[in-house]
Amino acid sequence: MIAMATDEALYVLDFFDQTSWKLDQEKVLMHLGAANTSQENTLLLTLEQELKEYFAGQRKEFSLPVAFVGTSFQEEVWNYLLTIPYGQTHSYKQQAEGVGNPKGVRAVANANSRNRLSIVVPCHRVIGSNGALTGYAGGIARKEFLLNLERKNLL
Repeated sequence: MIAMATDEALYVLDFFDQTSWKLDQEKVLMHLGAANTSQENTLLLTLEQELKEYFAGQRKEFSLPVAFVGTSFQEEVWNYLLTIPYGQTHSYKQQAEGVGNPKGVRAVANANSRNRLSIVVPCHRVIGSNGALTGYAGGIARKEFLLNLERKNLL
């Protein structure tokens, strides 16, 4: 995975094999008015530890402050993702209703696809109304893995 953070917040956590991470990086740097520097900071070290704990089944919530770079609608959709409990799923329809746009299922799905904070902002917990695993930028196999990991460690 690749991550970007300032001392104040995490901005990007994405799968390295995704083609979108370079574009995400550019958008965040432009938003911050910053140059790309490659160095560790406290937040990145905390992220590394919390991800290890998550994958070991020992962490159900992340403590890191996150920062969104998107439209106000996208930010509302991403904030909704933070309310979906570990090991549970919501449908895109439930999410659309939850952000006050019950007919905006496609808009919600599109906003989810632009989530730059994989796993920490759990868009993998959103599924089709029929229970199908659909629409995960990291790939359906990863989505299935993450959901199975969480269900297994719910106890």
